[in-house]
Amino acid sequence: MKQDHNVEKSMNSKSIIIRKFNESDIPQIVKLQTESFADMAKYGMIFPSSYLRNHIKIFPEGQLLAEIDGKIVGSSSSLIVSLGSEYEAHDWFEITGNGLFTNHDSAGDTLYGADLSTHPDFRSMGVGTLLYDARKDLVKKLNLRRILAGGRLYDYCKYSSTMSAKQFADKVVRDELSDPVLSFQLKNGFKFIKVLDNYLLDKRSLNYASLIEWKNPSYQIPDKSKSNKKV
Repeated sequence: MKQDHNVEKSMNSKSIIIRKFNESDIPQIVKLQTESFADMAKYGMIFPSSYLRNHIKIFPEGQLLAEIDGKIVGSSSSLIVSLGSEYEAHDWFEITGNGLFTNHDSAGDTLYGADLSTHPDFRSMGVGTLLYDARKDLVKKLNLRRILAGGRLYDYCKYSSTMSAKQFADKVVRDELSDPVLSFQLKNGFKFIKVLDNYLLDKRSLNYASLIEWKNPSYQIPDKSKSNKKV
């Protein structure tokens, strides 16, 4: 996929366009996130318009949306980061520069998924998968080593009295339990790495998240003797 052009695919008889979003799309994206994450709005976990404008300014290629018949039905925001260690413990606020992406590092090796949302009326249509695919294509284009993201353990609240967050995640990985977020990520080729404590403010997950990874199969170690400036 070339990020400079729109990509159109058909899923369930609907044509879904994946493209970079721009400032004129921001009001629709804020509305989309409010409807997609209604339970998170009270914790301030919805990107304000000013934050989304900052994302576009800092890293336009990492800000994507899904559109059906002119309606924005999904969005994803990402930045490039460098971690101090391979799977360094972190929370959502520090890894995203408190949601402003001010810590975006064009020389980093990891695309970090800060947010991915699909409108409730358009789920199970492949929207989320296409946004994940677009992230993978971007990683290949920029020759980044991998994608990392923290996904809230959405259904952990149902099991927290009987098992730890790690036990819950392990059961989801083994397909003994299902979780709307982690199960979907695993089906899209991501690997569960570990549980992150106090990742974000979220009653459903009790603030726990799963750290997931997708490694770029075409990654080439950059030749440091040559200039390899990323966009």
